[in-house]
Parts: sequence; C-alpha cells; structure tokens
Amino acid sequence: MIYILAQAASPSPTTDTVSAALLVTPNAVQIGAFLSTLGLCAGVSFLLYIGLFYILRSLVRKWEKDTLLLILGISQTPLTIIFILTSLKFSLLHLNSAGVFIDWIQRGLTAFLIGAFTYWFTQLFNEAAVSSLKAYARKTEAVWDDVLIPLLQNFIPVITYIIGISLFFTTLGVDLTGIGLALGSITVVLGLAVKDILSNFFSGLVLLVDTPFKFGDVITTSDGSLAIIKQIGIRVTKLYLIEQHCELYMPNAALGNQSITNLSRPTTHYAYTIKVAVRIDADSVVATNILKEIVAGHPDTLANFDEKIKSLDSFYGLKEAEEDKLSKKDAGRKRISLEKEVNLQLKKIHTAFEELIAEIKLLEKGGLDTQELRSLQKNYIEVLNLVGMVILTERKGKRQRSWLEEEQVSIGKQNLISLVRFWYETWLQDPDLVAEDSTILPDEWEQKIEVLKIKLNKLFQKISNPGVDETRLDDYAAKLLDWLETNFKESSTAWKEPQIQITDIQGSSMQFSVRFYIDNIQLEHWRRGERVKNEVRREMIRRLRLAHIYTG
Repeated sequence: MIYILAQAASPSPTTDTVSAALLVTPNAVQIGAFLSTLGLCAGVSFLLYIGLFYILRSLVRKWEKDTLLLILGISQTPLTIIFILTSLKFSLLHLNSAGVFIDWIQRGLTAFLIGAFTYWFTQLFNEAAVSSLKAYARKTEAVWDDVLIPLLQNFIPVITYIIGISLFFTTLGVDLTGIGLALGSITVVLGLAVKDILSNFFSGLVLLVDTPFKFGDVITTSDGSLAIIKQIGIRVTKLYLIEQHCELYMPNAALGNQSITNLSRPTTHYAYTIKVAVRIDADSVVATNILKEIVAGHPDTLANFDEKIKSLDSFYGLKEAEEDKLSKKDAGRKRISLEKEVNLQLKKIHTAFEELIAEIKLLEKGGLDTQELRSLQKNYIEVLNLVGMVILTERKGKRQRSWLEEEQVSIGKQNLISLVRFWYETWLQDPDLVAEDSTILPDEWEQKIEVLKIKLNKLFQKISNPGVDETRLDDYAAKLLDWLETNFKESSTAWKEPQIQITDIQGSSMQFSVRFYIDNIQLEHWRRGERVKNEVRREMIRRLRLAHIYTG
C-alpha cells in the first residue's frame, strides 16, 4: 500500500516532459536574435509598403493605369497583414528551440497567412480580374465569355475559400479525414435528394456551351411573353418580363428544354405586320403607294434612304421640339442622312475588299514572293484608309514590329469608324430614347468597332507574314468581308424594305398586309417596336381617311 501511494505521489514522466517543453524559456542570445530579425523584417516591410503604396501608386497615376491602381487599392490591407505575419514567422525561427508553445505560435501564424492570402486572392479575382475579363469580353464578338465570366465570378471565390479553410485547419493540426468521409457520405445522400438542383446546374453549363443568347438579348418564352436575359445563375436564369415589368426566375433545366426564339439575332431589326382594309372600289395601286409612303416616312423603320427623307415631312403625329431637344423629324433626318453615308462607305470598303481578294487569288498561285506581298499590302492599305486604320512601325535593334492603330480623324476627312461614331451619337438625339439607351448604343457600336480593329489587325499580320497560309489569304479576307456585311452592319437592306400585299377581298373591302422592319427593338426599354407600330397604324388610318378609302 505504501509503495502504491508513493508511486501515485510521484509525477508522471510524460507530464514532466510536456510541462518542461512548454515552460522552456529562450535565452538572451535567442531573444536578441529574435528582436534584431524582427526589426530587420519590419524595416524591409516598411520599405516595401512605402514603395508599393506611395511611390508605385504615384507613378501608376501618371501612367493612367486604372487596373494597377485598383490592384494596389485592393492589396493594401491584405499585404499589410501578410508583411506583419511574415515578419513574425521569420523572427520566431530563432526561438524554435524554446518549446512547443513557439511551435504552436508558428502554426497559428502560418494558418492566418493562408487566410490572408485566400482573402487577398479572392478580392483580386472579384474586383480586378473579373472587371478586366468583362472589359475584354466587350471587345470580342463571342457570346460564351459573356456567360462564362458571371459563372466564374460565382464559383471561383467559393472554391478558393473551401481550399483556404481546409488548409487553415490542416495547418492547425485538425484532422479533416473523418470530416471528409462524413461529407462524402452526406454528399451521396444529398445528391439523391437534390437531383433537380444538380440538373439545373448542369443545364446551366449546357447553356454556357451552346450560348443561344447573351445578356440583354430579347427572347420569347414558351407562353409568348417577351423577356430579357439578365443573368444565368447556378440554378436559375433571371429573366426580365417586359410587359409585366417584373423578374422571372426560370430553372435552367426548364429553360434548356424550351425552344428559344432570340429576337436580337442576327440583328436587332425586327419585322412587324399590320393588317388594314380599304374600299373595294379604291385603286389598289394608289392604296399601295399611300401605305408604302407612310411606312417609309417613319424615321425608325427600314426603307430606302432617299424615300424616307422625301416622305418624312408628310408623316403626322411625331414628337415636336421641346426645350433643348430636337423634334423627331429633325433628329430622324440627321440620323438617316448619316446612316446613308455609313452605308456608302461600307459599299466602298466592300468593293475594295473584292478587288483585294481577286488580286490575292491571282497572285497566290505557286506562292507569294516579296514583291507580290508588297503589292497586296499596298491594296490592303487602301481598305484600311477607308476604315480609318493606319500602320505603325516600331524598330528595336534589328527587329521591326508593325501593327494597326485607329487613325486620328482630321477635319474634312471621313472614314468608316468616324462615320459610325458620328451616326450613333446623332442617333442619341432621338427624343423618344430613354436614359439607358445612352449606354446601349455606344456599347453596341464600340464593341463592334473594337472587334473590327482586331480582325483587321489579324489580316494585316497574315498579309505581312503569311508563312504556311500564303495560299489561304483570300479565305481570310473573304471571311472578314462576310463578317463585315453580316455582323458589323449591312451596307444594303433592300430586302428589308416595306412589303405591301393584298391578302384577301371580303365583301366591300380589300385586305392589305403591311410588313416592315424596326431599326433596333432593344431601345426605349425594348418598347420601340410597339411604339413605332402604333404610330404607323395611326398614320394609316389618318391618310386612308383623307383619301376616303378606309373601311376599318
């Protein structure tokens, strides 16, 4: 009994070892090395802080680099924390032999460093990378990037935080194996319970791959309602219903299984049809001419430019001038005249491109030598002059680099790019436009201009150094010409001019069908088409009554 009590009274060897390890105090040399390293690290961190957030920031402001300024602003707080934690970690290396307590502090510092880096990376991605990607997407004609970027914006931060939290707890010594197995089992059960959610998620990915629309496109839903694509989420797609002025959240799986009619593609032109009846004894030719003049006379329909300007003054009921705003007729006349100039310039470019393609086909047989390439470059420069691009050359030592830049427009000189800008800026004077149109029109046309410049640059590089593509230059030029006509702007819309047809004769009246195109249905909060249709119908009634041939 005495032996047992004595054994119980004596301290445990294991307890003594742990206590000793915890209670070990650093000596004077270790403390001195710790303080000197901490001071050195603090000095280096302070210099880095001053260099990054004062000197570099002032230089970046002079360079007008907005992205770098944004990155520096986002990084200031996280990097300050990282500098402090890193300085402490390096300094504590001198105290590693001072016991388990210091080791715990090191682990804690490492864990918080991981947390700081996770937060920093997420903020950089959300604020800087996403904005840069969105700016890049606006300069491309691809649709998938407009959908992909919001999805990345939703997923990347979640994945980053999951990885960061896992590393944080692992560094602190927490064993996540059991949690991982438990989560795996729970995931299997939840997978069966939330199969509809997973179906919507993968349907969203399919919509991303197929890209049947982009944000801002006008579509018709299964019940015939007009809707605007606002956002594709993880589970649902957000639509804005125009008529009801409300948002509709449709599951991705349901949207993916529908037949979607995209009214914004291939162009924002949209056709409307109006049925009208005139007296049976009326001259059908006279009635047709009246109806055609009415449709052509509206500023917002597509028709021959000369006929539109000629018929514009006879159209009744358009907005008059108010305060500093032009009247609808004056604004329409200016816009129509400028669009006519844009289309004439496009026709010149089309002709110049066709001549270039014909020359390429003639010269590329058997390959192109230096003299033939110079001849092609000379003809291509004529195309570039019509568009508004110039060649810039930079020489570094023996190397020379050439590229295209937009030409600075001089007084009296016109090119395609300057005409398009002048045209859409004049279009913004339309008194029927709403506030958001001042963003929609410039965004639409500036994106097209940027894509045009990129494509012209690519063709220039091919002509300058064709390499293995010397027998395919005509194909590249033809593709660019086709894109210019179909995706940039049509130089001629003759097939979209108003169509007036007699569809039936009933009793004492002839039934006419009047079909015409609206210039851009996305404007006026997507109500431009209905407004124009109403104004055209109202003018038809007025003019046919004046001619005493309207029957209702």
